[in-house]
Amino acid sequence: MDPERLSEFNISDVVTSTAGRDQGSLFYVIGTDGEFLMLANGKDRTLEKPKKKRRKHIKKVLRSETRVAAKLIQGDKVLNSELRRDLAYFSREMQANNLGG
Repeated sequence: MDPERLSEFNISDVVTSTAGRDQGSLFYVIGTDGEFLMLANGKDRTLEKPKKKRRKHIKKVLRSETRVAAKLIQGDKVLNSELRRDLAYFSREMQANNLGG
């Protein structure tokens, strides 16, 4: 696999799953492990039990510039409720943009 593909995801990116039963769900990237990404959404996939998913089954939605993203990058404590709130906001924004245009 080429190195550009491996570096395309960063901690704190907001991504969506493209395969599996969680297809279409939004997640924060909270870690990387070679070919796999560690994903959390604060609900069914918490920070304590992240989802391990192959990079090829993930699509980047956006590079988050929120307070939660800054905490993830710095390694500060993040609460599952913060992840849920941010991802719900992104989901609403995406739906509004898709319906509006």
